[in-house]
Amino acid sequence: MKLQSQLNLAFTALMLVILGVTGYVIYSMILGMLIDNERTELQQKGELLIQVLNEQGQGQGSIEDFSNFLREQDLQLFLYDRAQDQVLMSTMPEQYVRGFSANNYFADEREELWEAGNNKFVTSRILIYPDRTTLELVLLTPLTDLQTVQQDFFRRMVIVFIIGTMAAVLLSYLLTNKLVTPLTKLKKQLKKIEKRKFDDIERIKATGEIKEVEQGLYDMATELERYMKSQQAFFQNASHELKTPLMTIQGYAEGIRDGVFNEKDKEKGLEMMVTEVSRLKTIINEMILLAKLDSEQAEYKDEQIRATELIDQVLDRALPLVSEKDITLNHSVDNESTFMADQEKLLRALLNITVNAIRHAHSRVNVTVEEKTIIIEDDGEGIAKELIPHIFHRFVKGKTGETGLGLAIARAIVEQSGGKIMVRDSELGGAKFVIAFPE
Repeated sequence: MKLQSQLNLAFTALMLVILGVTGYVIYSMILGMLIDNERTELQQKGELLIQVLNEQGQGQGSIEDFSNFLREQDLQLFLYDRAQDQVLMSTMPEQYVRGFSANNYFADEREELWEAGNNKFVTSRILIYPDRTTLELVLLTPLTDLQTVQQDFFRRMVIVFIIGTMAAVLLSYLLTNKLVTPLTKLKKQLKKIEKRKFDDIERIKATGEIKEVEQGLYDMATELERYMKSQQAFFQNASHELKTPLMTIQGYAEGIRDGVFNEKDKEKGLEMMVTEVSRLKTIINEMILLAKLDSEQAEYKDEQIRATELIDQVLDRALPLVSEKDITLNHSVDNESTFMADQEKLLRALLNITVNAIRHAHSRVNVTVEEKTIIIEDDGEGIAKELIPHIFHRFVKGKTGETGLGLAIARAIVEQSGGKIMVRDSELGGAKFVIAFPE
């Protein structure tokens, strides 16, 4: 069953339960309200009759005159004498008088609902005053009259409930349709993502949580498309980077095999082959390391690392390249700074960035540590603007870059350690790498 049908069915069932319970409660209460209201009306009618009798002076007349006046009224009533416990006059058949007397209703003033056979009556008792205090006027209304009103009211209520239910179901259909339609469209967009038709993905108009889901789906599709393109670029770049040294090795090997080179060229060829094999080995090792880092297969042994100790290790390892390039390597470290990370891997990341900065610097490289932030900047030519968005991708390198994997490895290590790495323009004129760790 579709979601829209399930929602409509659930809403309709809930409406029926609510209306059923409401109808039962109202149906039960309405009769009591009608009885109370009818008793009040009988009380008012009785008092009005007493007032008319007193104003006309008939209240002081004989019982017969009093009874004749009451018979002229179109009412069901009794004239009862408390002192004699006797019904003096009745506008109802004698069988009711006997039935009420047998049940002792006249003497029992507490009983307000009288029953005779299968009939019930709502009663109201009014004491005739001021002179004849032992005479009592008892007015009655058949309960069936009130039940007829009750049933008529209930029928009208049922009609209103039916109309209300139909309107509610229609409204439910419109609301669920508004709710489910974006979900149906999202399903179609998921199918496009499944088939990798990223260019055909359409934005969907929605609100609330569905809009958040739609935004998440769109972001996921964008990131998946970017990832797939980066993977394609990775394989293309990897094949190119691996192909170049292999072609060089193959060319020299075939030349030596075929006796094309003289002894001097053979020596040069062998040296070139060793160099290219070493370069090829470096590329493959870094590719393997990067794959492990990205797949989270590598173990990260988090430990408390003092910034001073970490930076000293970086400077010691970078010293030969600093001497070779005749670069000034300045450092400023907050002695209180510490990091939670894998020391060996974080050292590898910082060394990659520092060596990269030394290679591109003209005369100076600065390493600064402030609390949880590490800044490495140089005074070189900087990074081309078109390369900045892709500088941490694999095989993206500048003019003097080597494998194009160093910064990608650094990014993977920093992010796996819970940090964030960014690149900006340095005030020194070159590139500025900022590594920030959480508190």
